[in-house]
Amino acid sequence: MIAETSDYLVTGGAGFIGSHLCTRLVSMGKSVQVLDNLSTGRRENVRHLEGNPLFRFHLGSVMDSDAVDSLAARSGAVIHLAAAVGVENIIRKPVETIEINIGGTEKVLSAAASRGLPMFLASTSEVYGKSWEAPFREDGDIVLGATSRSRWSYACSKALDEFLALAYHKARGLPVIVGRLFNTVGPRQSGLYGMVLPRFINQAMTGKPITVFGNGTQTRCFSAVHEVVRCICDLMETPKALGRVVNIGSVQEITILELARRVKEITRSESPIVLTPYDEAYPGDFEDMQRRVPDVSVLRGLIGFSPGASIEDIIHSILDHGIPEGAD
Repeated sequence: MIAETSDYLVTGGAGFIGSHLCTRLVSMGKSVQVLDNLSTGRRENVRHLEGNPLFRFHLGSVMDSDAVDSLAARSGAVIHLAAAVGVENIIRKPVETIEINIGGTEKVLSAAASRGLPMFLASTSEVYGKSWEAPFREDGDIVLGATSRSRWSYACSKALDEFLALAYHKARGLPVIVGRLFNTVGPRQSGLYGMVLPRFINQAMTGKPITVFGNGTQTRCFSAVHEVVRCICDLMETPKALGRVVNIGSVQEITILELARRVKEITRSESPIVLTPYDEAYPGDFEDMQRRVPDVSVLRGLIGFSPGASIEDIIHSILDHGIPEGAD
């Protein structure tokens, strides 16, 4: 490990969101150290930052306590993004999902708490589970499915991350912020792990059928990655956010079927839109949620801003960077 200190340690910083976050931090004049094992992140995502004296990349895992401790000791704050990501990974690697999300987060929390470092913990809208009380409020109840359905292991693991972070805040004074991210999308996101928008765009641009799982009536709110990382940076500069759970997302709701139609229209694709039953796409124990819409009043009250880019602008921004990777 090198001896230089940094303003921020970003775990998972070579991933989709992490790489955009590092770009923003460096543009703000902040020095950044990244810890990433490249399991889903890519070195190419941060290649444009390499050589910049404000940026350092370290290949390693948050499961390595020594690496986490060493980098935390040389940092002024921590942004923890490293986690198992994507529906495909979650369903097909349930043990790894639980171990990384809980074990890795505990190591990062411990390292930050021992030094009193301000910390942002990236959580997810998945923790709301099957709740129908949309728009979801941070103090609302969470409703998870049966433990026999592996889909909910991810939501449960991230909920435990939140409980642990807030426990460190209350018991040990850790200055932590928990951000629940809602469907962040944009350039560099891969469709290899079940992310729907890059998968749709890849299918549309390569002439493959645009496959909508289920009946397509399920709704989501998609947030532009550059706006999400702005929220993270602003929250880290907002003392009133410490000890809070904060929704970070757009409130523009769209059905998945309509999303497919928008992609087809904007890309001028001849690809057909095909409805695919869940049991053909995922194992038999898969279960989805019908709506996922955030209440962002807490976020706006803290930083005066929330993501608001239109889905059309987001699709165009992705296309400007080329065809995203997609699953075979």
